[in-house]
Amino acid sequence: MRDKRILYIKHLMLLINIVANLTPAVLIYITTSKICNYYIARSFMGRVTALPQNPTTIFAGTAVLLTCLVISFFLREFLYTDQYQFIYGSLFFDFITSFVLMYVLNFNYNGILFWVFANIIYYVHDKGKMVFMLLSIIIYVGTDFEFLSINYSLFSIYDYMGYYDFNTQQYLLGIYNMLVSLNIIIFILFCIYVIQEQQGIIEKVNSLYAQLSQKNNELENANEELKQYADIKEKMGQTKERNRLAREIHDTLGHTLTGISAGIDACLTMIDSNPQVTKKQLEVISKVTRDGIGEVRRSVTELRPDALDRLSLESAVGNMIHDMTMVTKAEVLFTCDAENLKFDEDEENTIYRIIQESITNAVRHGKATKIWVTITREDYELHLKIQDNGEGCTDMKKGFGTRHMIERIQMLHGTVNFKGDNGFLVDAVIPIRWGEEYD
Repeated sequence: MRDKRILYIKHLMLLINIVANLTPAVLIYITTSKICNYYIARSFMGRVTALPQNPTTIFAGTAVLLTCLVISFFLREFLYTDQYQFIYGSLFFDFITSFVLMYVLNFNYNGILFWVFANIIYYVHDKGKMVFMLLSIIIYVGTDFEFLSINYSLFSIYDYMGYYDFNTQQYLLGIYNMLVSLNIIIFILFCIYVIQEQQGIIEKVNSLYAQLSQKNNELENANEELKQYADIKEKMGQTKERNRLAREIHDTLGHTLTGISAGIDACLTMIDSNPQVTKKQLEVISKVTRDGIGEVRRSVTELRPDALDRLSLESAVGNMIHDMTMVTKAEVLFTCDAENLKFDEDEENTIYRIIQESITNAVRHGKATKIWVTITREDYELHLKIQDNGEGCTDMKKGFGTRHMIERIQMLHGTVNFKGDNGFLVDAVIPIRWGEEYD
């Protein structure tokens, strides 16, 4: 927003120049009329070195040229304030108009150039300013009346003032010199305000630059902290992924090897008494082994149970229980009261692996012969219980499988409790983001 003080000064400066230019034009016109009316032209001509050709033309030309300057000023200040091509064009127009105005008045007044200087100082901010200023200074020096009157015959306003009596001459001369001096003073005042305004802009720019530098430093610090956080998060992600991989391999291999171990123990018991049954049992063990190898390969590549890719969660759990029952002496009873077991991938993985790990532990460590797997839904929670009739454990030490079972459930913001006083019980509660149901 422009400083209103500068705008007021420019208005005042324009008004002073209008009066200062009209003063000699009006004085010449009125004095010439008086000389003609009183028939003293011969006496007046004997005292002057030059006379204007047509005082009326001088007055009319001065008025027209001043009107053009006023129109240019208002267009530049109020209508085309942001159109720099028009602004520069209007400044050049003012420059030419001012020169013509000085020529019409025979260079008796060249203070109008201060008006041109002021606008150049205010509006021009590039190399063009120096060109305009240099040209204006040259013209100002070159249009001095005393300098030009040495080589050219010019009429002088002071000659027309000499027509009047002494007191009137003093008043006219005082008014005219006051206008000339006031124009210079207002121009100096204008320059001071422009310098102050530019200084204020410079200080504001410096302040903004300091703030920008501070924000830049803060941004660099924040960026460095973000990099450190990203490194920490990456390491945490790597650790988390390693733990997940360890859990997947542990669950897969542990379950498969437990089934194979139990099946081989059964074969050793029956091989002498019933070779045919032992052969069938070995065929089952071979199938479980092949499935286990495929599961290990898939776990390493995808870390998701192959059965869950092919089947629903309920069917995948049923197949896994059936395979375990076939290769071990344990009887696994599966009950599911929750309809449409279809969840997000991480939820299904966790449910499947908890059942798998719990059955494996029941057979391997608890020597269980009967295992109950129960899934129920209560509001937005899934309750998962795996109870066996094995040896139990009153002083349970959390091994690799148990720790990862806890980690899996905690990742879903669930809870799990273990009881080993009557067989062994795994009691898990998982808040479920219930997925789409089967059609």
